[in-house]
Amino acid sequence: MNLHYNLVVIGGGSGGFGSALAAARLGIRVLLVEQSDMLGGTATRGGVNNWEPGVGGTGIAFDLYRRLRRHENAIGIYRYHRHFKWQSGPTNQPVVPGSELLIDPARQYLDSLRRHGAGPFAESEAFIRSHWSGVPFEPAIYAAEMEAMLLETGCCTIWKTTSFLRCAVAGTRIDTLFFDNDAAVTADFVIDATANILVAKDAGCQTLLGQDARSRFDEPSAPVTPNDRLNGATLIYRVSRMGKAAPGTDPLPADIPADCWWADAFPPAVFTQYPNGDFNVNALPTMSGREAMDLGYAAARAECMRRIRAHWHHVQTIFPEYQAFHMVWIAPGLGVREGPRIIARKMLTEHDLLAGISAQTDPDIVTIADHARDTHGADTGRAGCGELDQPYGVPFRSLLPLDVDNLAVACRGAGFSSVAASSCRLSRTMMQLGQAAGTAAAIALEQNVDSFAEVDASDLRRALAAQHVELSWPRTPAMLDYLANEAAA
Repeated sequence: MNLHYNLVVIGGGSGGFGSALAAARLGIRVLLVEQSDMLGGTATRGGVNNWEPGVGGTGIAFDLYRRLRRHENAIGIYRYHRHFKWQSGPTNQPVVPGSELLIDPARQYLDSLRRHGAGPFAESEAFIRSHWSGVPFEPAIYAAEMEAMLLETGCCTIWKTTSFLRCAVAGTRIDTLFFDNDAAVTADFVIDATANILVAKDAGCQTLLGQDARSRFDEPSAPVTPNDRLNGATLIYRVSRMGKAAPGTDPLPADIPADCWWADAFPPAVFTQYPNGDFNVNALPTMSGREAMDLGYAAARAECMRRIRAHWHHVQTIFPEYQAFHMVWIAPGLGVREGPRIIARKMLTEHDLLAGISAQTDPDIVTIADHARDTHGADTGRAGCGELDQPYGVPFRSLLPLDVDNLAVACRGAGFSSVAASSCRLSRTMMQLGQAAGTAAAIALEQNVDSFAEVDASDLRRALAAQHVELSWPRTPAMLDYLANEAAA
């Protein structure tokens, strides 16, 4: 097959979905290619069936939320119920630290749109319980609604179970993309939304991997020398009361020890309630990111399967209330938080996170975010999460590699330092970066320019504002009115 599209998006996770939907809504011909059998990426197959609290979840993310509200028990809003560290007594050293997050029908979507301002984690229990809310959802319904939204545009073709093989580059442009279904596709613009930036690497873009040296970006939280540490990986599982005849500890397979053989202590866990009462259990982390990469995906997931069985046995042993539940689902994909990153025309660094949007001078900010600097086991001596005082903006140039003009990267592999990537990696943020990239592709075609870098930043920001993407802080009255209409179709 020899085909041509205005935009080809590789990867159907959060960034790829945002890219394809934004572009298709603007009427250009889009091809979205996903190697698995469902859309959503880490948010569905990776088990992260939850949007964590944070600004910037407007635009397409809010559209998807409202679609999911049409389904019973498909989506909800949680409140912070308890933190095992705070309730662990004088030693402050619980056997399994972690959090329990419960559905609260009184909370609204707007309650999920803030993370910053909590201060040090251990001193902020009252703030977090009253302010931090997230959005858990059913992954199968989530993926189905993503696909329906894309197909309803009439401008998006979706190829699932299809893998990218390689690309041909002519000068500074990707010319042809080759896939394992024997298709050769040409495109005016390409968006790489693959977890490991497969297209950017094949096109010869410069990349980074591991923790950057402090001298590279002069970041206070970076190590003095570079290293190969990566943010931790997690295999998420689901537990349910349904089908359990009587309380008790689930049997542990004979070949799996009850002890935590892979670390000094069992990893902490976040227990997030689904709308139907089940819990999503996220052990933070199940494996170091470097170990997962070195083992390879299949072997890493197999080892994590053993570890979560021991983890669940331990949870039920020390928290008898969880003996009323049993494990009913294990995420088909390993939740990987960090991989390679491009060197972009503008690198987002810890300086941007600490300065905040009030001090940033970038003219091309396309979304805002405020998640903590959170490396899940790959810290360099910095204790806990590095909470932020205000949101920061992500420039569009952070999506643009130095080397290829018609390529944008809308995933965790964009132009972030390692420290910045630990914050700027959540699903709704990726969705909005995708929304910016897809919108930019449509503007470029309308204006007859052949490079993402030639898209005027003011035009792009105006288009995103018209799509209800939040670009400034504090939140405007118009944005508050828009978000208040949760039930609108």
